[in-house]
Amino acid sequence: MTAADEKGYTPACTPACELCGEETGGRYLCERHAVQLAKRLDDLPVLYTEVGQCLVPRRYGWGEIVATKSAAGPRSPLDEDVLDTVNVTRAAEVIRLWRLDVQRVRWPRHGAPAPAPLAADCRWLAMELDWIVQHYPGAGDLAREVRELELQARTIVGDPAPRPQRLGTCVAVDSDGVVCGAVISRLPGQTRLTCRWCGYTYESERDLLMLLHFQPKEAA
Repeated sequence: MTAADEKGYTPACTPACELCGEETGGRYLCERHAVQLAKRLDDLPVLYTEVGQCLVPRRYGWGEIVATKSAAGPRSPLDEDVLDTVNVTRAAEVIRLWRLDVQRVRWPRHGAPAPAPLAADCRWLAMELDWIVQHYPGAGDLAREVRELELQARTIVGDPAPRPQRLGTCVAVDSDGVVCGAVISRLPGQTRLTCRWCGYTYESERDLLMLLHFQPKEAA
């Protein structure tokens, strides 16, 4: 057994990018495709949040219900064919499987990571991207599947996708009295906001007013 085997991986030996064939000096992805993969991993959680907004009737502002598409007769507001194939649950499952496999290859003696939302798994993969590009034989397939998830989402939300509006920082307080402080943003029409860091959810108009009221003075 080699030293590389003991660490759970073998060094990259491919001479070219698995997506375009460009010489990479032994990396599985060229710099251009590595950068694209990093951006897609960063964009996926936002895209699939917007997918969820598109597949259900929107609520505009903080309480007023408005229609997003015309409908004839008592049809369901959900496009069930789309819902079956393009949704955040499926995207989260796909990304979770990639995270599990990358961890299996890199740290074969580690147990499976705790369940996490799509954003957390995308962030984990992005943080490991340098290693993935250098050592992970599935890097090309990972890049292809992430791109496919992005394309599927964009068929729903449009291109370019709506960008989030920054509202401020999370004002939730933990059991020790420490304010979270993570950035809180929302997409157009989104009314239920969940802090990606601490998990606190802002649901009502009162929650929004509280969020805005307790922003640091310099932010205001």
